Order: sequence, then C-alpha cells, then structure tokens
Amino acid sequence: MVEVARQQQWRLPRPIDGIPLDRAALPQPLRAVLYRRGLLTTEDVEALLSDQDPPAPHDHFPQLAPALARLKTACESGEALAVCGDYDADGMTSTALLLRAFRCLGARPKAAIPSRMDDGYGLNPGMVEQLHAEGIRLLITVDNGVAAKEALERAEDLEVDVILTDHHTLPDQQPKAMALIHPATTPEKSPYRSLAGVGLAYIVARTLALEMNRPEAIANSRDLFCIGTVADMAPLTGANRSLLKEGLKHLHHSSCPGVQALQQLAGLGDRPLVADDIGFQLAPRINAVGRIGDPVLVVDLLTAEDQNQAYELGRRCDVLNRQRRDLCDAIEAEAIALLESDPSPLPSFVLLAQSHWHHGVIGIVAARLVERYQRPAALLAADGEGLMRASVRAPEGFAVDEALRHCGHLLERFGGHPAAGGFTVQASAVTELHEELNQLATAWIDQRGQGLLVEPEALLTLEEINHDLWAGLQKLEPFGAGHPKPLFWSRGCRVTDQHFLRGGHRRLTLEQNGTERQAIFWRWPATATLAQTIDLAYRVTQNHWRGETRFQLDIQALRAHHPEMEVQRGSGIYRMQRLGENSLKLLNSAGESMICRINDNGVLESDDSRARHPYVAELLQEACIGLGLCP
Repeated sequence: MVEVARQQQWRLPRPIDGIPLDRAALPQPLRAVLYRRGLLTTEDVEALLSDQDPPAPHDHFPQLAPALARLKTACESGEALAVCGDYDADGMTSTALLLRAFRCLGARPKAAIPSRMDDGYGLNPGMVEQLHAEGIRLLITVDNGVAAKEALERAEDLEVDVILTDHHTLPDQQPKAMALIHPATTPEKSPYRSLAGVGLAYIVARTLALEMNRPEAIANSRDLFCIGTVADMAPLTGANRSLLKEGLKHLHHSSCPGVQALQQLAGLGDRPLVADDIGFQLAPRINAVGRIGDPVLVVDLLTAEDQNQAYELGRRCDVLNRQRRDLCDAIEAEAIALLESDPSPLPSFVLLAQSHWHHGVIGIVAARLVERYQRPAALLAADGEGLMRASVRAPEGFAVDEALRHCGHLLERFGGHPAAGGFTVQASAVTELHEELNQLATAWIDQRGQGLLVEPEALLTLEEINHDLWAGLQKLEPFGAGHPKPLFWSRGCRVTDQHFLRGGHRRLTLEQNGTERQAIFWRWPATATLAQTIDLAYRVTQNHWRGETRFQLDIQALRAHHPEMEVQRGSGIYRMQRLGENSLKLLNSAGESMICRINDNGVLESDDSRARHPYVAELLQEACIGLGLCP
C-alpha cells in the first residue's frame, strides 16, 4: 500500500462586506477572524476580552449545598474519606486538588484511582468494598462516576455516602448518590456548562474553603485547575476561560512544589505561561504516567510539600514520558509498515490489531494515523480471554460515538464522543466490525471528499506578522478547544531556504515583498515536494531559543502558488487576475472581462453594471478572498 498523498481541499473564508468590528481595538485580520466566528458586535468582542468572575456556583448547581454540608461535617470531625479519580491528567489534577484542600480543612482524605491496565476506567464495586473495609464512609468522585451503576449500588448497600462530580454524559437514569455536581445540571446558558472534572473539583473546594473561612486551603487550586482544564481539552468558554485567563498570569510563580518541578523539567523558565505550554509541555508529563505507569505518582507529585521530593517525583514522570514517546514512535512505525506493505488500497477506516501493543498509548498513535491519512483509525491490543481493546480517533466531521453505537451489536463495551472513543470486541468479530466501520467511513469520505480540509480564517501578509498582531493575539488568549488559535493563510510566499530537522520536520525561510519570516512544517511527509512559491495555512507562534525570540509560522498545510484563480460554475469557467493592491479582473470563457476594486471602506465596487448581478457579485467576492484583496 502506497501512502496516500496529502490531498488538500482549501476552503477559503467567506467574504465580509466592509470592515468588520471597526471599533474593536484589534488588528483587522483578528477582527475578521472574530466576526467569522460569530462575534458580530463590539460588545461581543468586549465580552470575550473581559475578566469578569463567574457567578456564585450555588445558583447554578442544585445539589451543591448538600454536598458541601456533608464535606464540611467530614472536615470538622477529621473524618477519613476517599477521592476517587481517573488516570488521565484531568482526573489526577482533580484528585490532587481535593486532597490538598481537604487535608488543610481537617479531613483525612486518601486517593483511590483505578489502574488503566487492571481495572479500566472509573469507580468499580471492588474499589467500594475495599474502601469500606478500610473504614471509609464518604466517597467523592472526580472526572468519573455517573456511569458506575454497579459501584454506586454497592455503595448504597454498604451505607457509603457518595458525592459525584463528573462531566461525562449522564445516563438516562439518574445515578444513585447523595449529591451530583455535573455541568448538565446547571441552567442551559450557565458559564459552568463547559467545566471539566478539575473545574468541578475546583468549584467544590473553593466554595467549601470560603464557607469555612479557610482560603489558604485552595492556595494552589487555581494552578491545578489550569493544568487539568487545558490537558483535558475542555472548551475555553464561560467559566473555563475566565478562570484560566486569570490563573495563567500566576502559574509560572506557583507555590506548589510539584508544579514548580514540572515547569523546571520542561525548561519553561520564569516567563508567564500560555495554554500551549500546558498542552505541549506539562500535560504530556502527567498523562504519560496514567498511560504506562501508576497514576498515584502524579498525585504524590502534586500534593508533595518538599521541593526535593517533588523534583524527584517529577523526574520519574519525565522518564515515563520519554518511554511513552519511544513506545508511540515504535507502534506508529509498525502500524505504517503494516499499512504500506499491504498492496490493497487503503481502507476508508484504518483498523489495525496487534496483541503486543500497549493499551495506554494506542490512542495517541491512532491520532497520528488520522493526521497522516485523513480518515478514521482504530488500534487494537489484546485484552485477554479472546478480547481486543481499542482506541479510536477520527477527523472532524466523522462521529466516532455514532459509529460505535451503529456497530454496538458487535461490541462487548464501547463509549466515547465525536472525535474519540474506545471499545472492547471479541477477536473473532474484528473482521466483521471492520467491514461495517469501512462502510460508514466510505459514505462519509464520499460526501466530504478525500484529503485534508484546509479552512483558514483570515489572510495575512508576512509584513503583518508583527508585534501589533502578536499583542492582539495575546489579548485573545487563552486559546484551546472552543476558542482555537486563529488559522491564517498567506499567498505567494517564496521559499528562500529550507532545512530538514530531526524527527521528520522541515524549517523554511519565506519571503514576500521584501519581508522574511521563519516557518516550520511538523512531521513533513517523506514523499512531499515543495514548490518555489507557495500559499500556506499556519498559526503564528513565537520561538524562544537561546535567549532569542522570533515569530514562527507553524504550517498546517501548503500548496503551490498560482497567480491567477480559475473557478468553474456549471458549464462556465472564469479566470480572475489581481491588478495591483486593490483591483482585480474577471474574465469569462468568451473573453469578456470586467474590472473591480476594493474601496477605502472595504466594499467591492465596479463601474460595470454587470458586477451587481448576484451571480457575478458572488464570483467577485470569492475572487477578492482568493486573490488576497481582503482578509
């Protein structure tokens, strides 16, 4: 099987009539981005940029009061209780956050996190029975619990009080617990609707500490909230955004020894952090432990009070992260070799199974295959007794959860959301399962088209990538899920230099109208060629290296540049040519032409009356975008 070429479908942004959001104090390309995202008024932009604190949580979580009352009793009496978390970054930071708070408030908490390999996800009856045998009569879950029906029933039988804090999909039947703290129980437009597990833990700890007049109990809670929220890719809207925005200002000066150790090991220095620093530096060191090690290590790290102890625990996390990277690289190489040694065409749904693959990392490798082949992918590893356990990832638009529900009759267990999921299947059913998944993926690809969908949000010239633009981007931070970093595009950039980097990356020097900028294409396809002059889609970052900071374009896609546009509408073919800074020429197949221009107000105008025809006007608007006459 030959690697599928990175075919691209460029879908340029929709035209904007005039200059949008002209009263907003941002560079025009950023205003265009926000306008296209649905922020249509200056007030909308001001709301995005505001630092307003979220409202009182009591008004949004109907069962918060009884949960706090029970926890207050536990803290005042020095009661032993258990915090049952999950083995990902969200679950581990949530657990550590509550342990730190409850200890300070007087309770005797212990962590109870299941093993990824031995127990699987979430609270189980065996954990409940073990905790009960240890004298635990109060249990609070974080980042799990709403689907633990059998465990909750066992807790009820043993008279163990359970407080559920979870953000995963609620089952049809309300889970049995003394209190449920869940985003779905808040009002429809509540700013708390987007909270991850660590956000719910933060709300519980903060509200409890303030009611007990012990604010010192949450001294480092905001730091852990920031790490867990970004690591879980929670939407950066509502309370997530406001809490994270404020928290990032202080995260680099955290007083938590564990957070200090992680930052030191990541080489982040003493500068203020952004969400990407968490996502690419801190979170992987935490997640690696849950994937291939014991999650208690992270909890111990984030609750350590001694700096030397914290650094040693952080160093062990760092070692596991390097092992995780090596495992991922080895499995990825094996997966690609399996696919490309097969002479048959690449299936619409990539499914590979090897008994020796590690459960903890196959999801990462599946995501890499999605990026490489632009189609859904599932990797399966042996799970004992004739079963295989899988992680699934998919491009945007292919709903993993719906696909698994469609194939549910073939699966032992399954779950997930649109972008990712997992399942367990009998080895004997894998072939039939792959056939059904292929049918679903083929129908989706036929509708969507092959290759990478490239959807830049606004045009930039290389000259516009400057300190004013960067300052505007900083105003829009933090970026993440629900509020991504803008994807820009530039046209007609000349490649003046290029270097291959270790890891399959390529660094480019680009020039446009006398302005040079550095760019990098991560994981450059081995078979890809590069034209001398290119259009590129990218995100603007800064590269910090040996005390020097410079702008860097992180390339997401590129194509050979063509100075003219050609558009087919029905049987007609139209060519568009740019004329100077503000004008263009439209030519039809009969050789007829018209000239249009963009006036000072950003409006397209022409002396030719034909330009006012809706059909022609739409062509001209598309040409203005494609030829770079407007952002």
